[in-house]
Amino acid sequence: MLQVENLKLTPDEEESLLRARAAAALRVPEREVQRLEVFRRAVDARDGVRFVYTVRLSVPNEERVLSRCKNKKVSPVRDTPYQLPAPVTPPDMPPVIVGAGPAGLFCALALARCGLPPILLERGWGTERRKEDVERFWSTGCLDGDSNVQFGEGGAGAFSDGKLNTGTRGPSHRFILETFVRHGAPESILSDAKPHIGTDYLHRVLPSMRRELLELGCDIRFGHRLAGIEQRDGRLAALRVESGDGAYRLPAEAVVLALGNSARDTFEMLRAAGVVMEPKPLAVGVRIEHRQADIDFAQYKALAGHPRLPASSYKLSCHLGNGRGVFSFCVCPGGTVVAAASEQGRVVTNGMSRYARDGENCNGGLLVSVTPADFPDGGPLAGIAFQRGLEDAAYAAGGGGFIAPAQRVEDFLLRRPSTGPGVVRPTYRPGVRWMNLWDVLPGFLCEALAEALPVLDRKVHGYAAPDAVLTAVETRSSCPLRIVRGEDGQASLKGLWPCGEGAGYAGGIMSAAADGLKTARHIIQRSS
Repeated sequence: MLQVENLKLTPDEEESLLRARAAAALRVPEREVQRLEVFRRAVDARDGVRFVYTVRLSVPNEERVLSRCKNKKVSPVRDTPYQLPAPVTPPDMPPVIVGAGPAGLFCALALARCGLPPILLERGWGTERRKEDVERFWSTGCLDGDSNVQFGEGGAGAFSDGKLNTGTRGPSHRFILETFVRHGAPESILSDAKPHIGTDYLHRVLPSMRRELLELGCDIRFGHRLAGIEQRDGRLAALRVESGDGAYRLPAEAVVLALGNSARDTFEMLRAAGVVMEPKPLAVGVRIEHRQADIDFAQYKALAGHPRLPASSYKLSCHLGNGRGVFSFCVCPGGTVVAAASEQGRVVTNGMSRYARDGENCNGGLLVSVTPADFPDGGPLAGIAFQRGLEDAAYAAGGGGFIAPAQRVEDFLLRRPSTGPGVVRPTYRPGVRWMNLWDVLPGFLCEALAEALPVLDRKVHGYAAPDAVLTAVETRSSCPLRIVRGEDGQASLKGLWPCGEGAGYAGGIMSAAADGLKTARHIIQRSS
């Protein structure tokens, strides 16, 4: 099989033309092109709008065709499919996974398929009940501290855009995508250069994955929170777990900590137990919201609104003179800004969209890099204190009920309070309170945002539009600490296996799932 890259079509051209374009690249008659499939598809709007394809196909005498065509965009396909380790004999004591986000779910899937079905503890609830708890929070401001946008089956990604693109590449990524498709995700994620599932599809995928785990023998316990650990001779001996039916002791020798980046009480418990961790840089800021039609026009120009073009996104960054970086994060075309708090009295924002991305607005994080030097002290939990300070201030400014402070961009740049929206209507629920964010956020953060907005507007015209809305505060872009682990994947306390974004080793659904598979390999090798 051969791979042909950089085949281009306009939005008005049909994909059926790819066969002729591929044949021309190979310098063979079109009739010789067999089994053509789209491997990757992207939109390039840098110089006119084009779809750019990578296809895979078969032709007779492939070696001869390859040597004759002399095209750098043509290459043989030499994929090595991702393989799980060979099954092993299960130990007397099953492994335990704490957290049912992407890291925990894929770690559980790998362990179960290899003969080690784990006990999976999740402080939140399954997708069906969790959806009800989240909707109640958004409608009324009544927060369940254990079942919310951060906690529950699927982790924080279950209420997001469901982005599956990542800055890293690994052999497990195709396996992860194919697993999602097998459980009901759209097949487009296998070929889109920037794949996304969308919250609506994720809520179908997660129960299907749960059913497979149960069929493989996993013991899934929703509403069970890790409250403490017991150790003996420098090794893990047991967990203390709290549930609605009471607390209990769970003997354990191998525990995967797939906590997610918001399990602050668990980080505090682990720190008190002597588990070594360290602070790490993160980024904080606001959600910026535009009309999707304006972003489409900025990117697609005259072709904005073309029925074959997806809702447009962007990826922006700049470096300021003081050394800080400002960048877009988790952009949600056609999406909404959501309340993502997990603690009482603290406002947190995030973004979410459905697969169709058909909402009126586009929103994205507008974040400023911070380092441990910005934290109130040098301890490993100092980043959490820093985040909480911002969230406390946002809650107080909103006046309670998880109302978020908001401001129009024009007013923000002029340092004057906003009194209401312009053409961009904020989508955040339970609602926003208009004000001057300079009175809410730290001075260095506002100064960085104000310096960056005109710079980013030159990259995407309209980014700093007067009526664009800034909603505060976004603090959960990444975990502010790292649980130190060795080459064998274990923490300083043997028997603990830190994993995923909450442990400081991933950043998003794909990388967290990949780290879950990596951690499962460590445990399987130990059991073989």
